[in-house]
Amino acid sequence: MENEYIRHKGVVERIDNQNVFVRIEQKSSCKDCHAASACLSADKKEKTIEVSDSSGRFELHEEVVVSVRQSMGLFATVVAYVIPLLLVITCVVIGLYASGSEVIGGIVGLLVLVPYFLILYLLRDKIKKSFTFTLSKKY
Repeated sequence: MENEYIRHKGVVERIDNQNVFVRIEQKSSCKDCHAASACLSADKKEKTIEVSDSSGRFELHEEVVVSVRQSMGLFATVVAYVIPLLLVITCVVIGLYASGSEVIGGIVGLLVLVPYFLILYLLRDKIKKSFTFTLSKKY
């Protein structure tokens, strides 16, 4: 049950009505790598997560833990990376065979991403509702 969630430590940045905005630092697995001290990788990013919470339990600048089910992380990966990759590969192959030109195939493959990401943008509120983040006090 413990491994069922993805957890990130964060700091409450802003509280707005029933939403708490938490700044998290997203890190890769650099801490476990034996070459981390010699690596120049900038694999550390700050992100702000909006969490619905009307409990009033949280205060500005408080350290908290943001959690989301692992299945939601998998869903996000599929939507953001796997589906676009499959679309691009499929459309490049179709464009290549239909036109006989690698350039046309490549252009078709890239152009298919425009409507895909436009559809995601238009459905952003619906997708946002499917992601349920929870907040808890840092221990």
